[in-house]
Amino acid sequence: MKVISYAAYEPHGQLRPLEYDAEPLGPDEVDVAVTHCGICHTDVEVIDNDWGARYPIVAGHEVVGLVTALGANVDSSRLRQGDRVGVGAISGACMNCESCLAGKQNLCPHRDDAVFRGLRGAFASHVRASNWHFAYPIPDEIASERAAPLMCAGITVFTPLLRHGVRPTNRVAVVGVGGLGHLALQFMNKWGCEVTAISSSPEKQARALGAHHFINAKDLNGLARAAGTFDFILNTASGDLPWDEYIKALKPQGKLCIVGVPTKPISLEVLSLLPHEKVVAGGIPGSQTETALMLAFAARHGIKPVVETYPLSQINQAIDHVRQGKARFRVVLVA
Repeated sequence: MKVISYAAYEPHGQLRPLEYDAEPLGPDEVDVAVTHCGICHTDVEVIDNDWGARYPIVAGHEVVGLVTALGANVDSSRLRQGDRVGVGAISGACMNCESCLAGKQNLCPHRDDAVFRGLRGAFASHVRASNWHFAYPIPDEIASERAAPLMCAGITVFTPLLRHGVRPTNRVAVVGVGGLGHLALQFMNKWGCEVTAISSSPEKQARALGAHHFINAKDLNGLARAAGTFDFILNTASGDLPWDEYIKALKPQGKLCIVGVPTKPISLEVLSLLPHEKVVAGGIPGSQTETALMLAFAARHGIKPVVETYPLSQINQAIDHVRQGKARFRVVLVA
């Protein structure tokens, strides 16, 4: 099978077409013709060599498309040619290690991180899931251009609700109203929580997305007034924050989960954590089960990423739009 992709050949350079022959399909693999692909900020970081790229490289990992080929081991009662599926940030795992056997395939030490695949990313005509369990049927209620960002951004902010036992009775906060945060607000609102947005974005925008309350992120006095009020805080911002102030905003045994990537090491006063058993945790996209639950929850409750679409022929303009921080809130390429 010929694959036509868009590859980066140097940091910050223009992506150019690259054609290659896909390797023979393995017994557990699935090929998907890409119809829609989101552009995550991680894709831009990979293209620009923030993670140590080997060029040429093809990024892309928020896919919706149609199944075109199935390996011999694929359960045909669950997946068939022509099915509309999503393939996300994690597109395979060994299925045999301790994490996989415990249903935590996203923690597999041999997982297939789609964005770090070299030439096999999803800015292409086709993408391959290295295990068919990671090709997820998309519910009919979700349009393809809105489903694509759910395959990374959506599952990244949904998983912490499950992993950290967030309850509908909890008071929660979302730091940052961007590509991740605008989805976190929607999920937490529909989860039943009392939701506060902490952001430098307009308050009206945050409330429209599901926030009941708003704190201006630039107002440390506003954050100080919230001391001891939150059961759970999800940080989706990628900048460096006054971490101790956020820890102070937690209730005893409250949790701060970080899914945005800070640019500097995190520094905390130990006594911010110890006296009241507070927790700081990291987060990544979820397991197979969690991803399927996320898609079902999004369909049931009308969770909709706010997207800007670009034709695939304008991929360089689309990437520059994301690179410059202008996306509101996710950019999706349409083949």
